[in-house]
Amino acid sequence: MLHHLSLGVHDIDRSAAFYDAALAPLGYTRVWSDLRPGEAGQAVGYGPSGGGDKLAIKADDDARAPGPGFHIAFAAPSRPAVDAFHAAATAAGGRDNGPPGLRLHYGPTYYAAFVVDPDGHHIEAVFKGPA
Repeated sequence: MLHHLSLGVHDIDRSAAFYDAALAPLGYTRVWSDLRPGEAGQAVGYGPSGGGDKLAIKADDDARAPGPGFHIAFAAPSRPAVDAFHAAATAAGGRDNGPPGLRLHYGPTYYAAFVVDPDGHHIEAVFKGPA
């Protein structure tokens, strides 16, 4: 249903470094960049390697994270990938918002981790397969 999602960020370089690190363990990479130091409207797109963007971050001095209840959940290929996402995201400047583990209230195999990015966007990595 969705083609891609865009998030406004204050510091495109900081946010790109964060998402480069956080999304790599999930198999997602930077698929395009429009970085022009000192100019407005810079952006970076992420998605599966060799594909189009599913997430774009866009520089905007007035950017604000959405309010309570909104988050983005990224599909992870395995439980170890969820663990690696959480470790990479927190090491790259994200704030822990729920360590890796089963979330039985979502389902018997729902394994996820939650992080808040440097701009306040709530993100999750989730794997729903067997251990």
